[in-house]
This record gives sequence, structure tokens and C-alpha cells, in this order.
Amino acid sequence: MTEPLFLSGVFKEKIWGGEKLKQLFDYAIPNDHTGELWAISAHKNGPSTVLNGLFKGKQLDELWSDHKELFDYAEGDVFPLLTKIIDAQTELSVQVHPDDAYGKEHEGELGKTECWYIVDAEEGSEIIYGHHAETKEELENMIEKGQWDELLRKKEVKAGDFFYVPSGTIHAIGGGIVILETQQSSDTTYRVYDYDRIQDDGEKRDLHIEDSVAVTTVPHIDPNLEMTTAEKDGYTETTLVSNSFFTVKEWQIDGKASFEKEAPYTLVSVLDGQGELIVDGTTYSCSKGDHFILPSAVESWSFDGSLHMIASHPGQ
Repeated sequence: MTEPLFLSGVFKEKIWGGEKLKQLFDYAIPNDHTGELWAISAHKNGPSTVLNGLFKGKQLDELWSDHKELFDYAEGDVFPLLTKIIDAQTELSVQVHPDDAYGKEHEGELGKTECWYIVDAEEGSEIIYGHHAETKEELENMIEKGQWDELLRKKEVKAGDFFYVPSGTIHAIGGGIVILETQQSSDTTYRVYDYDRIQDDGEKRDLHIEDSVAVTTVPHIDPNLEMTTAEKDGYTETTLVSNSFFTVKEWQIDGKASFEKEAPYTLVSVLDGQGELIVDGTTYSCSKGDHFILPSAVESWSFDGSLHMIASHPGQ
């Protein structure tokens, strides 16, 4: 099949969510505490739905199960990646995710390595990225005593910043930040600290201290990212990260740009602008807030317009 798969995602209400998904992308959000759009997802907790073409109305998990020819990459029981847009009106919990081995043994699903492209950030916004403990014992002791200021590493961020968050990294997105997240297809999160927030039911959210300590990398190690930027056929491509989990690239297009297939299939999210996608002689309109997959049969494609996009595919 030589047509793109445009997708409709699933919104998630969150205690920390807001309204920026509507303000920035004009999405029809369900409420004023909308925290996430699972934009490209085959996860059972929020599969995307195809909007066009032969498979219109089908969910992405169905296609992965029944039409592996679309992906030419049939390893594993689950579609390996998940693309989200996250609106943190207030800070997310301080959390950590397991690796594949721990996730499969304890949760029955993949671990969760992820990365963040900062779409929007209010002045002075911060993330939590890593910790200062030198041993597991010190980590556990500082958590037990609530020594958060001493334990947690904070970093101010701005739009256009990028962070790679391997499994085992203690982290949190701060208030006033919107990100596009590319991650393994997993919904496992271990909360270390949640600011003693109270939910609508009057209860605090559960913490997962034992699991958190077990999976956290100690001491924290900052990954060595080697981003590269190249001028190609009508566009600028920045490779943000490339490893065994995923390759994530930023595309900046102003005019006409031509692409050749470099991966079995490619996930694309339009962060800004508008234009046309041309595949096999057919033109598709694409604009800010659109998400689509270029399946394996698409050997080449082109864009015409002004577009800022994030593209990803499994592995290197």
C-alpha cells in the first residue's frame, strides 16, 4: 500500500494537564485537564485510529497484528513506539521507568526509554533530570527522608531543547512545558514523589518506592548525545538521537523537499506550518497537529510548503 496512514489519537485527562493542546494545536480536547494526546499509538490503553484510505476506521494495533506487510518490521508482539504530545500545566510526578527485562518480568510489557522535544515552555520552566545519589542506599535514604532539593537535579528549558531519557532515569516534566515525546510502547511508570497532591477522590496517587529504587540507575549518568545536522534535498535534517530503541529526527522544510526511504516505516508529527505531502502521485494536505505513518511500501515522498516536523522509526 503506497499511501500514508493519517491518525486520530486518544486524549488522556491528567491531574496536571491543561488546555494548551487546544491553544497550540487547535485540538478538540475533552476537558481543561487534558494532559496527553497519544498521537501515534498501538498500545492497548490508547490505540490510534486511521483517518484515511483503505484502512480508514481501523486501529493501529489491528494493523500491526493483521497487516505486518505495512511495516516490514515484524519483530515483537507489539508496535514498538508511541508518540505523545504532553501538556504539563503543573509538574508531573517525579518518576522512573524500567528497562525491558524488568518491565516484562514485573509488568508484562516493554520497558520505557523515551525522549522529549520541547515544543513550548514558559519562561523559567524546569525539568527534573537525574539525581545526586551515589549509591542505592543513599538514594533510598534520601527518598525516605524526603530530601528532594538535595536529591533531584533540575534544569531550565526552552522551546527547541531536546532530552534523551533512558530507562532508569529519574525525571519529571515541570509546569508550563509542552513536549513531543517519542517512547517505547509502554505505560509503566513508577512514581517516586507526587508533591502530596490530592486527586478528585480525596486520595493521594500511589507511589512505587520499591520498584523505583530497584530500576533507577545509580549514580546518574548523562547520555552523550551526538546530534548532527545536514542540508538535504530541499530541507534541513537534524538527527536528535539514534540507538537500538529509536531514531528521532527533526525536519525543517521551506519549499519543496524530496525524501527516500531509510527505514522500514516512519512516524511523522507536524509541529508547525502547513503544506502538502505527495506520495506516489497523490497529494495529501498536512498541517500543524497532524500525525501519520509512512508504511513500508512508500519508497519515496515529497513535501511542498513550510513545515516543522519530528520523524522517528524503530532502531538505528
